[in-house]
Amino acid sequence: MDKAIMIENLSKTYKNNRGIHDINLEVNSGEIFGFLGPNGAGKTTAMKIMTGLMKPDKGDVKINGYSITESYEKAMKNVGCIIESVMLHQYLSGFENMKLRARYFDVSDSRIDECLEITGMLKFKNEKTKNYSLGMRQRLGLSMAILSDPQILILDEPLNGLDVEGMVEIRNLILKLSRETGTTFFISSHLIHDVELTCNKIGILYEGKLLNIDSTDNILKNYSSLENYYLSEVDSNV
Repeated sequence: MDKAIMIENLSKTYKNNRGIHDINLEVNSGEIFGFLGPNGAGKTTAMKIMTGLMKPDKGDVKINGYSITESYEKAMKNVGCIIESVMLHQYLSGFENMKLRARYFDVSDSRIDECLEITGMLKFKNEKTKNYSLGMRQRLGLSMAILSDPQILILDEPLNGLDVEGMVEIRNLILKLSRETGTTFFISSHLIHDVELTCNKIGILYEGKLLNIDSTDNILKNYSSLENYYLSEVDSNV
């Protein structure tokens, strides 16, 4: 299988000694990879490095074979991402926010509408985003992330803060995009149940260390739930 993402010996340490430590992992094209860990485990740090928002102390990330540190533009050419939170101009409509983002990719108004249709946001496109719910903001963020028709989507806590209905909407959207377009996903989350329902490969990050990686199918063959697997890995490695 083609390797969409390769993380090699990645480390970043802050003054308080928190961060990430010697992380190695691979994500195959078409997989939905879940980066599972509690708040403060280092997930966002890793994803900031993956998307060029932060420099590592050591190691590298290769996306579609290109180094994020040596060939940034080539590495990010087919990548869409949401890191930490969706930044919107609240006094502009959803469509107007999309138009601002579209300038970077030279895409048409029809492509904007297509992305809004995919995420279920087309009917809200003329509403000001200050009136959007958190779920609507997340869906508009995904609309922006897929504007350039990327092969890979890197999403930092896409379900964070959503109500149950919002979680189901975003999860179904991720599964739909994976199924219909073959998009590769790299998703961070601390929500065990949703990772279990969404991802087909899971890596556990705890206190900056990658404890283990396995397929969801293998995990559920050997454990009654992802939660039990997670607790077992944490207990045996910490």
